[in-house]
Amino acid sequence: MQLTRAADYAVRVVTHLAGVPEGTVVPKSILAKVSDAPESFLAKILQALTHAGLIEARRGVDGGFLLLERGAQASLLDVVESIDGPIALNVCLNAELSCHRASGCAAHQVWRRAQEAMLAVLREAKIAQMVEPHPSKPSTGSLGTPEPQGCGGCTDPSQCLPAAGRRANESKTEGPQCTHFGALREVTSKQ
Repeated sequence: MQLTRAADYAVRVVTHLAGVPEGTVVPKSILAKVSDAPESFLAKILQALTHAGLIEARRGVDGGFLLLERGAQASLLDVVESIDGPIALNVCLNAELSCHRASGCAAHQVWRRAQEAMLAVLREAKIAQMVEPHPSKPSTGSLGTPEPQGCGGCTDPSQCLPAAGRRANESKTEGPQCTHFGALREVTSKQ
């Protein structure tokens, strides 16, 4: 079982919105950039997240999207299921379908336990708790440029955002454990 790309983008968007100051309206173009999602595809995801009551859409020149309290308190499971619907590790575990082999299947109980464990982990991961506080101002070196901070897991912190001090419109290079879009939170909050 693999989550859809849409669900992955939705998680990126919601965690980004959780990392900006409360009430900040973030334009769709910025959300597309920080989530690495095509803007046209992201529109459908944002619509689903809005319909689920996790985010709010604001129209107009200064329009965009903001995280609602329900979205901040939501679990990773809530976000994924708002896009993909109920998660089933195997078709025999889909609540809407019944498997005529379930009672005699040697693997059914293993699938069921594995699904229960996966759902428990996703249910426990709350969006607000997943987002680490982001420093309001990176420390600067003698030339006023941000000093490499890294994400703590990169092999080369100078290549980790925000370590390289890139602006939102510049391309980014990520290490193996970087947050994909955390460095752009500060840029987004200033717009």
